[in-house]
This record gives sequence, C-alpha cells and structure tokens, in this order.
Amino acid sequence: MDILFLLLTGAIAAYLCWYFFSRYQLHKALHNLYYLMGFAVLLISGLLLIFLGLGILASPYVLTVASLIPLGISMGIAEEYFPAWKKAFKWFAVIGFLAIAVTSIGGMDSLKRIAVPVFHGVAGLVIFIGPFVAKGAPKGFWWVGIGGALIGLGGIALAFITMGSQLLFFSPSFVMAILTPLLFLMAGAYALGFAKKG
Repeated sequence: MDILFLLLTGAIAAYLCWYFFSRYQLHKALHNLYYLMGFAVLLISGLLLIFLGLGILASPYVLTVASLIPLGISMGIAEEYFPAWKKAFKWFAVIGFLAIAVTSIGGMDSLKRIAVPVFHGVAGLVIFIGPFVAKGAPKGFWWVGIGGALIGLGGIALAFITMGSQLLFFSPSFVMAILTPLLFLMAGAYALGFAKKG
C-alpha cells in the first residue's frame, strides 16, 4: 500500500510541476518557480522512497533536501500574496535551510532540535494560514492550507523522530504507518487548491 500511495503522490506532484512550469512560461512570475521547486522535490522524494524504502528518512541529507518542500511552497505563497514581507521571509527561509543543512549533516543534534522545528514550524504556518487570509486568492485556495496542515503535523512528528524524540502519541511506528497516506492526502489538497488559480 505504501508504494501505491507514493505512486499516486508522485503523479500529483508531477502534474503540479508541469502546471507551474507552464504558468511560469506564460507569465514569468517568480512565485511559480518557488512552487515548482517544492513539488519537484516532493516528486523526487517520493521516487526515492519507492526505490530505497522509508529507511532513507533517517538520513540527514534527505531531511535537508526535503526541507525544500515547505520552503518552496511557503516562499511561493509569500511572493504571490504577501509582497510586504516576502523579502524578509526569503532571508528567513535561506537562513533556516542553511541551519538545517549544517546542523543535520554536521551532526549537531542539540542545535538541530532548535533549527528543524523553528524552520518547519514557521514555513508550515505560512502554508497553513496564508491561503485563508490571502487577499485576492481564488475561491477554494484554502485547500492549500488544508494540505499545509496535514503535512505540517506529519513533518514535525517525523522531525522529532529523526532527532530521537517523540511528539505526543506520534510513535515511530505510527508515523511510518500514516506517512504515505498523509503525503497522498496532502498532495491531493494542494492540487485542489492550486487548480483553483486557473
């Protein structure tokens, strides 16, 4: 079942990559490239999980690269709907990504326990809350916020596990059991929300 959910997630991610690439070709708007980055990484991550198994999630390199998923989507939302603070958010995102990369790959566990929840938490909040309050967003764009809520909870729980901790009742076995269906539901919610953009 895990492979089926990952294949379906990959298909949706591939569609969204095509969708945002087409929109960038048409409008040359930067936010489409940010969205494209997020879903391209989701597609690649899904393929790696299919061929290498869920065990690769423990890799610091995978944790670092996977951070580009919330990074891309949150930067896209900030760029498109919140121009007043998009520049500051870009700096925050870049610093956060570098912090996760350095602390994860460098084995700095105590600092990683700070960097990962802070970066993922803020990016997740932008994805979750942003679509509900964005001015000029198309009707139904709130589905993107639902997708953000789904993956935000799973992502934070997974981050705690990779750091050797547990978030509430999210034990390693429980997180692994719900991860692939959660990825599929998240991708479906994103597709519904972004499809409303026309």
